[in-house]
Amino acid sequence: MYAPAHHAVTDLAVLHALIRARPLGTWVTQGEGELIANHVPFLLDENRGEHGTLVAHVARANPMWRSFSKSVASVVIFQGAQTYITPSWYASKREHGKVVPTWNYAVVHAHGMPRAIEDRNWLLALVSRLTKTHEAARAQPWQVSDAPADFIDRQLQAIVGIEIPITRLVGKWKVSQNRPAADRLGVVAGLLERDEAESTEMAALVQRHVDAGANG
Repeated sequence: MYAPAHHAVTDLAVLHALIRARPLGTWVTQGEGELIANHVPFLLDENRGEHGTLVAHVARANPMWRSFSKSVASVVIFQGAQTYITPSWYASKREHGKVVPTWNYAVVHAHGMPRAIEDRNWLLALVSRLTKTHEAARAQPWQVSDAPADFIDRQLQAIVGIEIPITRLVGKWKVSQNRPAADRLGVVAGLLERDEAESTEMAALVQRHVDAGANG
């Protein structure tokens, strides 16, 4: 991924935080004569390996678990906040007009060699963790044991586990860092006027860099 120095993010805690917040990853691997991509919700084991380990499962009927490359590392893409930025928000537009639109986004690419896991107990532990993680905010969380045991056994037979020890993490936060402070403040104000969750999240990212520049 092209990541100029002013857009690159290397703080492991920040990269891990985006993965946890946006766990639906786009898993891309080299197949036989083509690239294969699937969209898979991952869990991050932060303390396993230098950069952490991704774990997930796919349907047994999905050919990806058999055909992923055993010699070329996969990449899993986690997309954070993203939005269009109009140059009308820039103070520079009013000053000289030499401005153009752009797109702001935050993204993490996790690279690593995957392995498939068919062990029933491993799979049961994984789906239990996934469920606990994503049901945690509910007043009465659903759990795997709520379903009949024989039904769960059949479901486990229909999936295959995936584990990807992360060998390289690349983060890119394109959040108006290259604009003058007045332009960035204009971006924050414009985004907040939209009153949308995605825009509000991006406004916070831009504001963070405004504050960092002021404190620096």
